[in-house]
Amino acid sequence: MKQFKAFFSEARLLLSSVPPLTFALFLLSVFAMNLLANKSLDLNVDWLALDCGIVVSWVAFLCMDVMTKHFGPRAATIVSVAAIGCNLLACLILYLASLIPGTWGAFFDFGEQPVINEALDSTFGGTWYVLLGSTVAFISSAIINNFSNWGIGKAFKKNPDGFWAFACRTYLSTAIGQFADNLIFAFLVSHFFFGWTALQCITCAATGMVAELLVEAVFSPLGFRILKRWRERGVGKEYLAYAAKKESQNESCDHGDE
Repeated sequence: MKQFKAFFSEARLLLSSVPPLTFALFLLSVFAMNLLANKSLDLNVDWLALDCGIVVSWVAFLCMDVMTKHFGPRAATIVSVAAIGCNLLACLILYLASLIPGTWGAFFDFGEQPVINEALDSTFGGTWYVLLGSTVAFISSAIINNFSNWGIGKAFKKNPDGFWAFACRTYLSTAIGQFADNLIFAFLVSHFFFGWTALQCITCAATGMVAELLVEAVFSPLGFRILKRWRERGVGKEYLAYAAKKESQNESCDHGDE
């Protein structure tokens, strides 16, 4: 019980330390990924399949990379889990709204076809397997991305806070994390429920990773500027001090056990 209280105290301190605009953008991208995953991109190529979640998923990964560098992988993962919790709450609200009798605007645009209303209610109300698949995929890929980003950063002994170090750890961890996210979702959802082949799942994961990497490469300088500004303004100094103290205590306990 004491450990749970300590964890929730840490989480509250962390969430109050993350700039609100960053958390809002991160949360919005996670929610949009979940909603856009319902739509497949029709590219007229048999071996290639993608969903529209790739339009915004790079935003979530860039936010995680910035938070990992500034706060650490544990903190970035805690924020990711909090975002997933908010996303599930938003999905519940949309589901309840889909049960309320009413008419969508598109119902009138397409000749009052009842199927339009049902389709929109189904899309915004969510499908359990899409929600489950996207939740499992994102949590798994967040852990992979955050800790691989941290591990890669350890390899940079010279100028670890420079742009090239940031870019390398961001690109490599995002490639690993995005591939894992796309692959897990493709096999959990698209393979079983949308009829994708194993080849389509793998190519979706690979091509989605490449597409998202290209976009993140364009915006990584912006991420680095944000990170630099956080350092200059001392963003999250209370949490960073708490984390440093906790790490010091853990090291003391480890030495004591020896």
